[in-house]
Amino acid sequence: MTSTVPATSPAQRGSEFAELSRQVRAAGLLKRRPGWYARAAGLSIGAFAACWTVFGLLGDSWWQLVVAAALAVVSTQLAYLGHDAGHKQILQGRRANDAVGHLHALLTGISFGWWVTKHNRHHANPNHEDEDPDLEIPVLAFSAEQARGRTGLLRWTAAHQAVLFFPLLTLEGVMLHWAGIDAIARGTVRARVLEGLLLATHVGAYVAALSLVLPPGKALAFVAVQKGLWGVLMGCAFAPNHKGMDMVGPDEKLDFLRKQVLTSRDVGGGRWVDVALGGLNHQVAHHLFPSMPRPHLRLAQPIVEAFCAERGIPYIRCSLLASYGQVLQHLHAIGEPLREPRG
Repeated sequence: MTSTVPATSPAQRGSEFAELSRQVRAAGLLKRRPGWYARAAGLSIGAFAACWTVFGLLGDSWWQLVVAAALAVVSTQLAYLGHDAGHKQILQGRRANDAVGHLHALLTGISFGWWVTKHNRHHANPNHEDEDPDLEIPVLAFSAEQARGRTGLLRWTAAHQAVLFFPLLTLEGVMLHWAGIDAIARGTVRARVLEGLLLATHVGAYVAALSLVLPPGKALAFVAVQKGLWGVLMGCAFAPNHKGMDMVGPDEKLDFLRKQVLTSRDVGGGRWVDVALGGLNHQVAHHLFPSMPRPHLRLAQPIVEAFCAERGIPYIRCSLLASYGQVLQHLHAIGEPLREPRG
């Protein structure tokens, strides 16, 4: 990784983040917002219940595909709440947030324990070639080193990954379900029995509802629309944040402030972007202060950007469309050597 950041001593770098933390804390941005989250959860759970109520009332109809699309949008919002619970943004203490997280795991079918473990590893080492689990996607290559190791079908998908990226996101929802089931089966989650019961209940209720209301063909179409669109929405929320940003090599060492800022990208826009991306568009502030409540991230963003500007630390912020463009450009460039004919 190359950087234009001026050299500073370890003591200076450590004190820099401490100073930023004092500014953020003095602004009251680390205080919990249980009222805001109660409203957000109420709206999301209410919309979830409304979708399934309409599903039951519609019966055997192709209009159910509209319900499937609406359910994908609502499931994305529920997943964002699970994300915030995993970071202890919602309530004080691990147990209270875990309870919220497990509720949303029941509604979305994502293993909360699996996701928290994986996501914490990502936060500890974002865009690290060997230690960031978000880079461990066999059909894609995010660095030249990863691309060199591809053979066969995986080489072909990596070679054409810029074109395939959004179509592949339609599988993300199914992969989230499968990863949780696999983690529970292998016993790598903390509350294995509880997690297993929650996922079994989710899958059982989902299959039962489809079987009772829709014939097989329409049921499969419902699943394809709901899970496919959900995967795209989830992928479109997480992809702009780090993909195409600086990669950290195995032997590179960065202080916490620079490790989080240089590997993250903010996405600008109005409050609709906050809603669509679950606040993850303020990625730099989120990575620096993972427990900061979502509604405070927008307020922290100018503080963090100004702090970085004063110290000459590159801070990337662009529009939503520009962020996707940068992601696709990066994937295209990494895949280019794989598109060349072998000698």
